[in-house]
Amino acid sequence: MSAILVVNSGSSSFKYQLIEVESEKVLASGLVERIGESSGHTRHTTQVGLWERELPIADHTAGFEAMLEAFAEHGPQLAKHPLTAVGHRVVHGGKRFHEATVITDLVKINIEDLAELAPLHNPANLQGIEAAQKAFPEVPQVAVFDTAFHQTLPPAAYTYAIDAALAEKQRIRRYGFHGTSHKYVSGEAARFLGRELESTKTIVLHLGNGASACAVDGGRSVETSMGMTPLEGLVMGTRSGDIDPAVLFHLNRKTGMGFAELDELLNRRSGLLGLSGTGDMRDVQKAAAAGDAAAAAALDVYVHRLRSYVGAYYAQLGHVDAIVFTAGVGENNPLVRARVLAGLEELGISIDPALNELSGAAAQGARRISTADSRVAVLVVPTNEELEIARQAAAAVA
Repeated sequence: MSAILVVNSGSSSFKYQLIEVESEKVLASGLVERIGESSGHTRHTTQVGLWERELPIADHTAGFEAMLEAFAEHGPQLAKHPLTAVGHRVVHGGKRFHEATVITDLVKINIEDLAELAPLHNPANLQGIEAAQKAFPEVPQVAVFDTAFHQTLPPAAYTYAIDAALAEKQRIRRYGFHGTSHKYVSGEAARFLGRELESTKTIVLHLGNGASACAVDGGRSVETSMGMTPLEGLVMGTRSGDIDPAVLFHLNRKTGMGFAELDELLNRRSGLLGLSGTGDMRDVQKAAAAGDAAAAAALDVYVHRLRSYVGAYYAQLGHVDAIVFTAGVGENNPLVRARVLAGLEELGISIDPALNELSGAAAQGARRISTADSRVAVLVVPTNEELEIARQAAAAVA
């Protein structure tokens, strides 16, 4: 009955799941938040109930102590589910980490060094790692990197056309993100279709508040939309996605906006929010249906960008076995799915409207929404990054 504890640590909170290794069953999950504030909050959920608590949580170490108290009081008892490993989500592994890696002092130094590429994430991930090492000093800790899956990108896909020596020195290249999700979903899609992963070509569309596309050839990422940072690519909830870099020069010259203001603009005040006033696709869709012109335009831009990437990745792969929608918008929004793939019958892509509109219990789990004669399967596959982290952590320590 051994288990993996999966930890996703932020600067003032962390989420966790306890997953049984053999059955891959979630035994418990929880959240510790408002770390460092006057009053923290914990939530612990098992198969028999949910418990919440308010208490001061000074730092991540105190947060792990609160988590352990929740396990002791409400179960499951960790003594009955000895930990094989603690798996940590780490956002940026640069070009150094190609797979899940058992954490050593050298690995921690590398994670810290790569923080300049992910200043909002890597330091917070490292805080979670160090707190977990104190809480479980005898248990192997494993880093699972968001960027690792994309280390199979060919040079033509990851290279930016700028001064090569400068790019090498400053570590400027495409790294890609959401790799854990893209790896999980592409594998589940092949399994659902009864195909060997090694011979399956898939376009995965991870559409949440953050969004990215990935072309997967034989289980290997060969193209992805996010770049050196998660800002590039698709239109997102608050991020612009692709934009002419000269726009930033223009705004600097005309308005005096500095680096910090431009960063704030593109990462937090753009995307659906910048176009319509809300970053939530559900609200955008409701407003568009009610006749809001700005919301309708935002939806048009969102869909247009997605269709462009589907076409580009179809060309890169040569042929496509499946297009897969995942994450919050991808899994739950039939309108977006229908509009993204509308009129692509000449490419062998045809959605069944009835299957696409299924909801409730009928829409749970992986499912096919394409017509019987669609040459390309169109699937909806719920992502499960925690399970993928657990699988990779177990494999790393095996």
